[in-house]
Order: sequence, then C-alpha cells, then structure tokens
Amino acid sequence: MKTMILPLLGAISPESIFAEYKIWIWLAAGALILFLFFRPIFQLLGVVIIPEDRIGLVTKKFVLIGANKEIPAGRIIATKGEAGFQAQTLAPGIYFWKWIWQYEIKLQPFVVIPDGAIGLVMAKDGCELPAGAVLARRVECDMFQNADSFLRNGGQKGRQAAYLTPGTYRVNAFLFDVSLTKVTQIKDNMVGIVTTLDGAPLPEGQIAGRMIEGHNNFQDADAFLTNGGSRGLQPHVILAGSYFLNSWFVHVEEIPMTEIPIGSVGVVISYYGDEGEDLSGVDFKHGNIVRKGCKGVWAEPLGPGKYPLNSYILRVELVPTTNLVLNWANARSEAHQLDKHLSTITVRSKDGFPFNLDVSQIIHIPMTEASKVIARFGNMNNLVSQVLEPTIGNYFRNSAQDSDVIAFLSTRKERQASAKEHINHVLDQYDVNGVDTLIGDIAPPESLMKTLTDRKIAEEQKVTYDTQRMAQETRQDLEKQTAIADMQRQIVEADQGVQIAERVADSTVKKAEGDAASVKLNAAAEAERTKLIAGAEAQRIQMTGSAEAEKILAIGKANAEAYELQVRAMGGDNFTRTKIAETLGREKMKLIPDILITGGSGGGDNNGALSGLLGLRLMEELGSKKSEAPKS
Repeated sequence: MKTMILPLLGAISPESIFAEYKIWIWLAAGALILFLFFRPIFQLLGVVIIPEDRIGLVTKKFVLIGANKEIPAGRIIATKGEAGFQAQTLAPGIYFWKWIWQYEIKLQPFVVIPDGAIGLVMAKDGCELPAGAVLARRVECDMFQNADSFLRNGGQKGRQAAYLTPGTYRVNAFLFDVSLTKVTQIKDNMVGIVTTLDGAPLPEGQIAGRMIEGHNNFQDADAFLTNGGSRGLQPHVILAGSYFLNSWFVHVEEIPMTEIPIGSVGVVISYYGDEGEDLSGVDFKHGNIVRKGCKGVWAEPLGPGKYPLNSYILRVELVPTTNLVLNWANARSEAHQLDKHLSTITVRSKDGFPFNLDVSQIIHIPMTEASKVIARFGNMNNLVSQVLEPTIGNYFRNSAQDSDVIAFLSTRKERQASAKEHINHVLDQYDVNGVDTLIGDIAPPESLMKTLTDRKIAEEQKVTYDTQRMAQETRQDLEKQTAIADMQRQIVEADQGVQIAERVADSTVKKAEGDAASVKLNAAAEAERTKLIAGAEAQRIQMTGSAEAEKILAIGKANAEAYELQVRAMGGDNFTRTKIAETLGREKMKLIPDILITGGSGGGDNNGALSGLLGLRLMEELGSKKSEAPKS
C-alpha cells in the first residue's frame, strides 16, 4: 500500500495543482481583493455579503412609498417593512438591492450556549405582560431565531418562560438579549425544594401550591403556568440529577433527604393538604389522625429508610419501636437523650428523713400506636416530660411517705413490683406499653445510715457472741465426749493387752517347745556330722600316710640305686670328693680366705697354730651352712 501511495504523491506537485486550478484560484483571489478594496463600491451597488459565522441585523432608514412608513406606537421592531430595526435578519450569503443610503447592515456573531448552561432570553418588544405576571409565555418562534414569528404570534416583552438549551442560535440582538446561567445540579442523597416566582396566587389556607403535572420537574415553565400552577412554595420536590431550570421562574434550595433509622418509625405531621377524615375514632380526643396526603398526623408512619420529603410542608417525628430505657439518675443518660433532663428522685420518708433513689423505666411504643402518641403529645420529649416524669416521681414520693426509711429499704423488691404495676396501668391510657420499672441505688441520710450501721454491728456482735457461746457449749460437750472416748480407748487397750499377753505366753511356750525340738534335732545332726567328718579325716590321714611312705620309699630306693651306680662307676674316694665339691659349690662356700696369713718357713709351733686356726674356721663354716640348709 505504501509503495502505491508514494508514487502518487510524487506525481502530484504544487505546480501541477496550481496549473490545473489556476483559473479558479485567480477568480477567488480577485473576488477577495474586490471585496476588500471595493466593498464600499459593492454597498453602493446594493450588494451585501454575510459570512458563514455571522448574521446580518438590518436597520431600515426610511420608506419612500407605501402605507407602513412608521412603526406602531409602543413597538421598536418593524415587521411590515417600516423604518427602524427590522425583525427579519440576514443569514450567511449574498444579498442585492440593500442600498447603503436606505439600509444599515450590522454583522453579529451567532449566540452559543455551552454545555452545563442555558440561555435566558429577555424580549425587548412584544405584547404587554398581563397584570401580576412575571414571565412571558412561550410562542412559536423557532427558539427565538425568528423574531418576526415571535412578534406576529403574540410574543410578550420581558423575561421569557422559554430558554435556550446548549447549542448555536441565530438570534436577533435588536429584539432579544441572552444571558447564561448554570444548569441546576441536585447531589446524591439530597432533594431540591422548589419555590416558583410566577403563577397564580396560593390557595387560601395553604402554605404551598397544589400538585401540577406535566411540567417535567419545573423545566417546562409554560406547562406549569398553563396548568394553573401557583407561585410560592411547591409540594413537589426534585431528586438528584441535572435540570434545565429557568432561574427567573424557580428558586431551588437543596436539603438532605429524610432518614429514618432502623428501630424507629417516622410519624408524619403534614401542614399542607386537604382537610382529611379523622381516623382516630370517637374515643380519641387529642387530635386528628388522617390518611396520607391530608393535613394532620398521618395514620400510617414511615418505616426505616430514606425519603425525599419536603420539610417545609411537613415534619417527621421519630418514634423508637424498640424498648426505650429512661433513667432518673444524675449524670446518666442514654444515647437517645430523651432522659437528659431527668435526675435522681428525692423523696421524704414517713419518719421525716429525705433520701434519694435512682429509677429506670423501660417502655415500648408499638408501631401501630406511634401516630396516636405523636397526635397526643407532639413529640417524644413531651411524652417524657408530661407523663413519665410526673407519674414516676409522684408515685415514689407517695410511696416513701407511707413508710420509714428502714422499711423502704427492706421492702425494695415488693415496692418495685408495685411501682411496675401502677406505672403500666397509667401508661396504657397513653397507648404506651410499660415493660419494667427498676429501682437503682437508694441513698439514705448519712446520720441514719450511721445509726443503722451501728445497730447492725451490734446485732451482728450479739449474733457473734451467741454463736461463740454455743460454740463453747458445744466444745464442752465435745471435751466430755472426748474424755469418755479416751477412757473407752484405755479400757479397750487393757482388754486388748490381756488378750495380747495370753497370746504372747502361748506363743512363748510354743516357741520354747519349738526351740527344744530344734536343739535336739541340731545336736543329733551335729553329732552325725562330726562322726562323718572324723571318719572321713581318719581315712584321709591313713591314705595320706600310706602315700607319703610309698613316696619316701620310692625316693630312697632311687637314690640308693643312683649312689650305688655312681660308686661303681667312680670309685668310693672319687665319689666322696665329688659330693664334697658339689656341696661346697651349691652352698657357695669359700675354700680360700680373702686374706691369707701365713707364718715363716721355719715356723715351728707358730706354723702349726695357724694351720689349726684355719682348719677350725673351715669346720665352723661348714657347720653353719649345714644348719642353714633347708630340710627336705
């Protein structure tokens, strides 16, 4: 696609375009130059050109011939060719025969109404408004773009009931002035209270006009006026949204919607409407209860929710349908604030003591009786102040005068039940249900309370002393019974001791007999055991001796045979020397002393003495070694 467009664009050049359309371009340029430089010449020739974003307002300076030379008295716009401001305007285009010496043409921009606004129209010419009227009625005139039709159809001078919605209009400024005003906005959860500035007078005895249909939430003022709408406060309200409202016709005040919370109903008191039939019956003599839409208290209350109600022509009284608690207590109030003016009840007893008591009253108003309560009292505060407050206060004051303080305190439960019965009976007469009556704190005088306290302490002390005395008597009985019980225990222990001794003696005899039999048996067993041991020991010794003897004999025989063989082999002298040497070596005996002392060679007696000493020493050593040798 791109490859196809590029060659085409390349083929078309400004030079080619100018060459093809140069004739028309020159003609247009020439016409523009002629218009700019020769406009006075065109005007002299009677030619007028009106651009596409303008209209031409025509003023005729004079009339040469004809009957209609002058505008009728009281008029300012010419409709029949008279001299003066002309009703007929010139739309965009070229006009001939508009000679400069007879006509003056003024270019005027179009009237533009932007979004979020409307155009209010003021007519400078037309019929006179009827006496008392504020707005001129609508006539067919193409939304004020045809001044001639407006005047010929009986259009009235002054503020117009009709208005211009957003758009562009060709309006003759000689006849109409247009001013802008904002579109009326009603926000969510709000309602618009309307007051009209034109219409018939309000009906006698009414504070608002009657309901009128067909005016599209007051956006069609002409329909409202045609159908007989009254000026002043209107019963009809407008809801959230945007509206084209003529501010010369209506004034709108924005107020919140009426909200009825859960647990309550709204009883409507209407100040507007026809006089309705009383629905309360002949026995109810406290006001009219009427059907919805009539003047008075509506029989059917409104349930929980939000309602677009006109608070200037009616009032809604909230009536709780849940149990309602009212407190006669200082500095204590419920969230509904109906008891904020109630306080602790002060009463005086029969014996002249003043004291205070707090009371709580629980009531319930059925939904079906809510209208009667409001018709009777006007609001809930009046019910509290005119019925509940005097009824409950007087009852307890009268009740306290029939009793002293002490009796009142001691019979609180009975008095509460009696108060509930009495107050419920009274409330039934006012279409209110009494649920319960509760007596709260009772505050007697301090002096009386001290006396009561002292008395109570004395009574309690007396009770304490009596209790202690009874406790001592009980303790004496206990001690007596304890002593008897202790003696009885000793008797029982003695009896038991006798039986135990008898049993012990029998046990001792039995034990002795058993010990004797046991000793006898042990002795017999021991004798038999000793006999057996002795026999075994004798037999052992005999066998041991026989074995030892046989051993010694065998050893001796072996040694003898060995010695005999050695003697035979070595000879007797050699065998003896050998044994002596073996003995000396085995016993580690020294044959040569460490120090040898010898005498001279010719010692004579001295040599012999020394040899004797050596021999003696050698014999001692041999003797001692033999004595130390172990015995085999």
